[in-house]
Amino acid sequence: MTIRLPDGQGGLRAYEPRPEPLAVTTGSPFTSRTVFSAAHVVADPFADVSPDSPAAVDWDATLAFRRHLWSHGLGVAEAMDTAQRGMGLDWAGAAELIRRSAAEAKSVGGLIACGVGTDQLTGPATLAEVRAAYEEQLALVEESGAQAILMASRALAAAASGPEDYLEIYGHLLRQATEPVVLHWLGPMFDPALEGYWGSSDLDTATETFLEVIAAHPDKVDGIKVSLLEAQREIDIRRRLPQGVRCYTGDDFNYPELIAGDEKGFSHALLGIFDPLGPLAAEAVRVLDTGNTAGFRELLDPTVELSRHLFQTPTRFYKTGVVFLAWLAGHQSHFTMVGGLQSARSLPHFARAYELADGLGLFPDPKLAEERMKTLLALYGVNQ
Repeated sequence: MTIRLPDGQGGLRAYEPRPEPLAVTTGSPFTSRTVFSAAHVVADPFADVSPDSPAAVDWDATLAFRRHLWSHGLGVAEAMDTAQRGMGLDWAGAAELIRRSAAEAKSVGGLIACGVGTDQLTGPATLAEVRAAYEEQLALVEESGAQAILMASRALAAAASGPEDYLEIYGHLLRQATEPVVLHWLGPMFDPALEGYWGSSDLDTATETFLEVIAAHPDKVDGIKVSLLEAQREIDIRRRLPQGVRCYTGDDFNYPELIAGDEKGFSHALLGIFDPLGPLAAEAVRVLDTGNTAGFRELLDPTVELSRHLFQTPTRFYKTGVVFLAWLAGHQSHFTMVGGLQSARSLPHFARAYELADGLGLFPDPKLAEERMKTLLALYGVNQ
C-alpha cells in the first residue's frame, strides 16, 4: 500500500509506509546521562477560543503525554519554549501547567524541571520589574517541588543596557534560589526577541558574561542548557564549566555527537526533539549506559534528519511539527494547538515530517499514522 504525498514542487509522489514500528524496551533509570525532554501541551479542541485568547489546555491529554515520557525513563522539562511559552501559552497557563505537572511527577516518581521566566510582563519593563517577575516564577516552581530552569527573558533583553545588568539580575536570582538551577541560553534562532542576550550580539563576548555568572555562583548552578545550534561552541563552553556544573545540550541539530562526547567530556540533554523521539532516545541512552557509544550513535544519528527538518527556519515554529507527530503517533486525538499554531507549517513540510518519522519507526501504530496523514491530506484537497 502506498500514500501520495506532496513533493514540494506542486506534484505528488508515492510513499510506502513502514509496516511495523521500531521495537523499543523500557528498563532501569539512566546511569551515564541525565536526559530531559521538553514537552508540548495539548490544546482543548472544543474550546471556543481565538489565537489571542488565553490558552485552552486539555489537561488530561497533556499529563498523559508526560507519563509517557516518564515511563521511558526521560525527565520532563516543563513549561519551556516547547510548551509554547510566549507563543500561545501565557504565564497563567504556564503556572497551572507547572503545578499540575509537578504534582503528577511526585505521584509517579518522575524527574521534572520547570521553566522560570518573566512572561507575565506584557509590555516594556524596568530591571526591577524584570527581577520581581523572575522572583515570582522562581517561588512558584520551588513551592511545587520541581527544579528551576532560569529561562532567557525577552523583557530582560529589552531592558538591559549591557552585561552588568545580566550579572546583577542573575546573581540576585542565584543567591536567592533554594536549590541549584539550570541556566538556559536560548539563541535568537528560537526567539528573535532574545538577540543580544548576555549584553552582546557577539557570541564570544556574550559567552564570557554567561561564564562569569556561573563562575561567581557554581554552587547554585546545577547545569546550563545551551540552544545555539553550534556544536563547537557548546563543546568549548562545557570544557570551561566549573567542576560539578553540567552541560545539558539544547542543540537539536548536533545532539548525538554532543551527548556521546569526547575524551574531555560530554553533554547531558534537555531537548525539544526528544518529545517525538522519546522511546527511541531512551533506548539509545540505555545502550550508551553500557559503554557502547557506537551502538548509541547507530540508533540516534538517523534521527538528525528529522530533527533538522522540524527545526528548520523559522526555527521557532518547530513546535508545530512536534505536535503534528504526537497526533500521528496517537498521543492526542486531534491536530490543534494553542494559539492556532497548527497553521505555522506547510503541507509539504508535514508530509516530509511524516515520511521521516515513519521511516524511523516512531509511530506505535503505523496504520493509524497513515490514516491520520491521509485525513490531513484530504483536508488540503489531496485525494488518494
